[in-house]
Amino acid sequence: MRELVEYIAKSLATKPDEVKVTEISEDGKVILRLQVADDDKGKIIGREGRVAQAMRVLLRVAAVKQGTRAILEIV
Repeated sequence: MRELVEYIAKSLATKPDEVKVTEISEDGKVILRLQVADDDKGKIIGREGRVAQAMRVLLRVAAVKQGTRAILEIV
């Protein structure tokens, strides 16, 4: 799941070397924290949050396939 979020974020970012994804597991769920450059936050979030919401949907589908829950936080 971490690789999925990292791949999508690097594809959208103008500074892909500054994309960092940290994975934290707690209480049977996985929290993924996505950090990008300040200039790229708008691209990652998208207009009205549509890109971020699409990333969360894809992450949720991947998590269900693995039998867990996943949360995406954009920092």
